[in-house]
Amino acid sequence: MFGYITVCEPELKVKDLRRYRAYYCGLCRSLKERYGSLGQMTLSYDMTFIVVLLNSLYESQLKSSSRRCKTHPVKKQDMLQSEITDYAADMNVILTYYHLRDDWQDERKPGSLLGLHGLGPRAKKAARRYPRQSKAMYRELKKLERMEAAESTHLDEAAGCFGRLMEEVLVYREDAWEESLRRMGFFLGKFIYIMDAYEDLEKDKAQGNYNPLRALSRKPDYETRCREILCMMIAESTAAFEHLPCLQDADILRNILYTGVWRRYNRIQEKRKEQEET
Repeated sequence: MFGYITVCEPELKVKDLRRYRAYYCGLCRSLKERYGSLGQMTLSYDMTFIVVLLNSLYESQLKSSSRRCKTHPVKKQDMLQSEITDYAADMNVILTYYHLRDDWQDERKPGSLLGLHGLGPRAKKAARRYPRQSKAMYRELKKLERMEAAESTHLDEAAGCFGRLMEEVLVYREDAWEESLRRMGFFLGKFIYIMDAYEDLEKDKAQGNYNPLRALSRKPDYETRCREILCMMIAESTAAFEHLPCLQDADILRNILYTGVWRRYNRIQEKRKEQEET
């Protein structure tokens, strides 16, 4: 995942920040228990958000614990885990597995091969546990791969691939909340993909890599257009979220959706302003 869907710490209450970190550490623990140290390396803020969201929606029974780890060997860290945490850990690893497999097939990266050997057998088992989600991941990543190979300039179509992938991940159960979760996940996935392209544009230009924003970046109103597109995506996602009966951890979720998602964007703007001044 990309790490764009995270909290804005200065605007979060201390108790809520502590609880968010407990979810994050709980996901890290689940990855360790299910996939070992290699699984922990796939830990992401984006998937932590999904843990908080689905736990809030389904009010899953949470198991609280306090443990030391390699990152925090001195002080014990609070951890919150549930069946949702295990689900998110599986989704994270399945997605990582498909990325590693594509990297190995396309570029023969040694690191990808090592990752496949380490995660492969257990990731395949997880994929069999969740055939709907894993098939969607594979299908949409392949579509995205073909678009990248063709140097496609269709931003909405490319972002839609990741949107459809995310909507399947958010649909933990096919129930009364499925429609809202799908809509929320679709636009959230598009936001993540476009934000990633926006952040990497200059680097991709320099390295000759594919970027769906390359054509748009030649237009004089590029920055305004990008901001409008990103606002539109997150507005649609938050509108769908507000249809969900999420009461538990609602302040954390709204902090992320209304403020936290813009942290990296604001950082990019600040960095560019500093470069212009110097």
